Amino acid sequence: MLAVLLSAWFMAQFDFFVVNVAAPSLEHDLHTGPAALELIVGGYAFAYASGMITGGRLGDLFGHRRTFVAGLAAFAVTSLLCGIAVSPGQLVGARLLQGFAGAVMVPQVLATITATFPAHARGRAMAWYGVAGGSASVAGQVLGGLLLDADVLGLGWRILFLVNVPIGVAAAVLAMRFLPAVRPARRARLDLLGASGVALALGLVLVPLAMGRTAGWPVWTWLCLAAAVPVGAATVYWQRTLTARGGDPVVDLTLFREGSYLAGVVAQAAFMAYWASLMFTLTLLLQGGFGLGPFEAGLAFAPTGVCFAGSSLLSRPLVQRYGLRILQLGSVVTVTGLAALTLVLALRPDHGALPWVILTMAVAGVGNGLTFPQLIGASLVRVPARRAGTGAGVLTTAQQFGGAAGVAVIGAAFFALAGPSPDTADHARAAMWTTLVSVALTCVVTVLTIVLRRAADRAARAEKAPGG
Repeated sequence: MLAVLLSAWFMAQFDFFVVNVAAPSLEHDLHTGPAALELIVGGYAFAYASGMITGGRLGDLFGHRRTFVAGLAAFAVTSLLCGIAVSPGQLVGARLLQGFAGAVMVPQVLATITATFPAHARGRAMAWYGVAGGSASVAGQVLGGLLLDADVLGLGWRILFLVNVPIGVAAAVLAMRFLPAVRPARRARLDLLGASGVALALGLVLVPLAMGRTAGWPVWTWLCLAAAVPVGAATVYWQRTLTARGGDPVVDLTLFREGSYLAGVVAQAAFMAYWASLMFTLTLLLQGGFGLGPFEAGLAFAPTGVCFAGSSLLSRPLVQRYGLRILQLGSVVTVTGLAALTLVLALRPDHGALPWVILTMAVAGVGNGLTFPQLIGASLVRVPARRAGTGAGVLTTAQQFGGAAGVAVIGAAFFALAGPSPDTADHARAAMWTTLVSVALTCVVTVLTIVLRRAADRAARAEKAPGG
């Protein structure tokens, strides 16, 4: 059952990162301009992030298995549409649909784990969830470059999308066979107005961030960002009003009364903002600065992926023995690795830095593996099973919003710092400063892990108390 769930999570994360290595091929084959490239990458991220909360709510309303299978089937179909696109406009449209399909299926992964796995098995499942997510982000670079170099069946970049089709179909069939059919406690109406408000508010932030740099930051980008504030406020007001009326809002604001959940949402957003943007900027450094090809650059990330996966699996027994101190330890290890990477780029802004970049990133990978799976589990531990879909939807929305915003903002800073015609030293200097931002973000995560650990300690003491 777990393998079926994680295959969907892997595909969704893989498709978030893999397009980075396909950009030159898309420019050549489809004559894709900078704005269209931004939409191909950012459009998926926008649709993925903006639909997560609604996807989680759909799982609560109609059952997680049914919603998961529908999302898997839609992801396979939209991946096919991406693979057969013959123009930039078609590919942009297909990527938007693919992002929405991912938003339907992915919240069901965490929701099913939270609602159906017994407490003693949940930690192991979360560890494998971390392995799948971390491996997918690196596989997007490594396997993406390998598939492009192999030019499977002469398909070029199309294979990056078409490979999802048989995997998605097989996973949907297996999900129908092995996933438990958890019935919703009661049938409620979907809050379409709230869902539209959430999507609009996120879109007003993500679209200008994704397109602003290549468009030269015209007036409309700033108007959109300004409009996001009242739209977001109006959406929150509607959610509160609907709750007071006894309705079923798309965002259950009562979840945020739990301090550990709120801390977990913010920590997830900060973590993914750092991780997604670092993968993006280091890809630019490795390929543009150090002159590596897509596959070679992907291989440079391989030790990071191995360390991420290995420490994710080790995190569960370590947490069982030492508690959420391991979460704090992992965050500190990540900060140490990133600080060392910043120092390397400051002292060696040339090709000689490559071995040290790989080493320091591997250290950060160890920290990520100790942090990411446990961060998810600690965030959801006090979420009731009946609200697991909504809780997971908000959490995964925070992840994807953080990742998309991080790539857009920190990526724009990288290009501004590197200049119009950057050499190796310019790339290294830009990467140094943007990595320093990643250090700050992981420091935020470290502080929030203290909140999560204290909340877990209080919950443990309450359970041990008489009558608890």
